Amino acid sequence: MKKLLLAGGAGFIGSHLVDRLLKRNDLDMLVVVDSLWTGRAENIDHIRDQRLVLVRSEVENFKSDFQFDEIFHLASPASPPVYMREPERTVSANLIGAMRLLKLLKKGGRICFASSSEVYGNPLVNPLPETYRGSVDCTGPRSSYDEGKRCTEALLFESNRVRGVDVRVARIFNVYGPRTRADDGRAVSNFIANALSGKPIVVHGDGLQTRSWGYVDDIVDGLERLFWLENFNHVGAVNVGNDREISVLEIAQYVAGLIPGTTIVHDEPAPQDPTNRRPDLTLCRRILPGWSCKVPYEEGLVRTLRWFEAKGEIGEMRATMRSRAGNDRRNLR
Repeated sequence: MKKLLLAGGAGFIGSHLVDRLLKRNDLDMLVVVDSLWTGRAENIDHIRDQRLVLVRSEVENFKSDFQFDEIFHLASPASPPVYMREPERTVSANLIGAMRLLKLLKKGGRICFASSSEVYGNPLVNPLPETYRGSVDCTGPRSSYDEGKRCTEALLFESNRVRGVDVRVARIFNVYGPRTRADDGRAVSNFIANALSGKPIVVHGDGLQTRSWGYVDDIVDGLERLFWLENFNHVGAVNVGNDREISVLEIAQYVAGLIPGTTIVHDEPAPQDPTNRRPDLTLCRRILPGWSCKVPYEEGLVRTLRWFEAKGEIGEMRATMRSRAGNDRRNLR
């Protein structure tokens, strides 16, 4: 029986991965480490499995008497407003977190890392194969996240080369779905939150920049197979995402159509916003035969909208914003 550790397990994707891990019959203990910086304990509140242990801690500071058979590193914000506001903490969670986790890995164990399509920067090729080395500005406003992921990949693959550590790395493309924070700052959650609040949907630039939108259930299916279900000999990062490329404006228009009366306005382009983002899935389909993103964005957006409505996310966000505004007014007195 195995002891597993998942860093970032109360986050958006991490909490879905917790659900999948607890279905394993070879599991003795699953330790979830999360500082609740951007994760939320309520994402795993539905779980009543006694094998689950939640520890509130920064991943860099986590200590344990155990060595773990498998470790999953998802402890990083993926929200642009968050990582642009706290760059040092973002780099630390990724890189220093990985250094700490490697020390907790049992000899012969496996470490899995949730990297990102952001390692490619603003790409000059389309679609993006794993062999593309990227076009990243290492001094730009998004660099703490982009370079944090890139350097962590380098650390892990060097650990494989030098010490033979079993490493699996997923470069995850744009993901959306239930358990996203309403204040997350990414396109789908922004569009839905604004529309449900009666505000215009804000599209940065002309909205013709494209993304490959993967519904969370499909993405976690891929991670489950990549991280522990499949046996393969490939050493290297693997793209996991949807290769159906859709413009940001088309997503905004679809969300607006789901909520009558919603309008769309255009704002200044976001800083260093990539013009396109589509994975080449040749490698992924070779090592995960039969896997693909099956939920079309039209269906996925409806599911996500219904979840936001059912959870009352927008009401909570309004209350938080009112509280912050009140605090700001008091601080000005």
